[in-house]
Amino acid sequence: MSHDSLRDREPLHVTVWDEATPGAPRAVLVHGTMSWGTECFAGQRPLAGMFRLELVDRRGFGDSPDIERSDYTVDAEDIGQLLGRGAHLVGHSYGAAAVMLAASARPDAVQSLTLIEPSALRTAAGHPTVAAALERIRASFGDVDEELSPEDHLRRSTEPYGLPLPEPTPRLLRAVRSAMRERPIWDAELPLGPLAAATMPKTVINGTWETAHPDYREFTGTALMACGEYLAGAIGARHVRVSGADHAPHQDRPEEVNAVLTRLWQS
Repeated sequence: MSHDSLRDREPLHVTVWDEATPGAPRAVLVHGTMSWGTECFAGQRPLAGMFRLELVDRRGFGDSPDIERSDYTVDAEDIGQLLGRGAHLVGHSYGAAAVMLAASARPDAVQSLTLIEPSALRTAAGHPTVAAALERIRASFGDVDEELSPEDHLRRSTEPYGLPLPEPTPRLLRAVRSAMRERPIWDAELPLGPLAAATMPKTVINGTWETAHPDYREFTGTALMACGEYLAGAIGARHVRVSGADHAPHQDRPEEVNAVLTRLWQS
């Protein structure tokens, strides 16, 4: 993608939560799929008393412009621009792939890197649990039925795994529509060498999934835990496991995750 097209793109929408003293550390937070900044990171709102939180809406989500096909490489270019002269960087699920690429491209601008339940499974395909999950996921989601309505896709993404069906608001249905056309994250080929070589503090956070519906845990949970552990080892990150949480530990156990982020951002 040329720099001209990067310049020509409409800017992303970013929500700023900042009740901290001027000059407080900046943190850029990037949501996963079927979500948006303020929805994904509502549990991190208390951190705005100490830090400047910048909650990104990826293209096609929240209040950011539409995009024909959501793509982690486009997200990474956007995030690289948002980093400016430097910030702490957090990515959840799909957003973790984008922040990994952004941090690989601009390591000097990343003060710390936090990956929450990163779902770029292909990076850990050497792990047998992950390899088996990749086969399952490719078979189930390799071809999203374009004829499926966003409402039906939302139902298919939640009810079989014992997850509550959220209220289908227009904002959520737009996010689902964008997710249906998203470049698949599980197959992302992300080079880990640049992150392993980078010197910023790195943390990977996973839930322990013991409270999740057994079908949900079996379909993706065990693979996501193995992927997080593998990635942490491969890039030299601290691996934090949050009990009583599954794919969104920062939502399920915000106090625990906020304590991890506070320590990281204050150091």
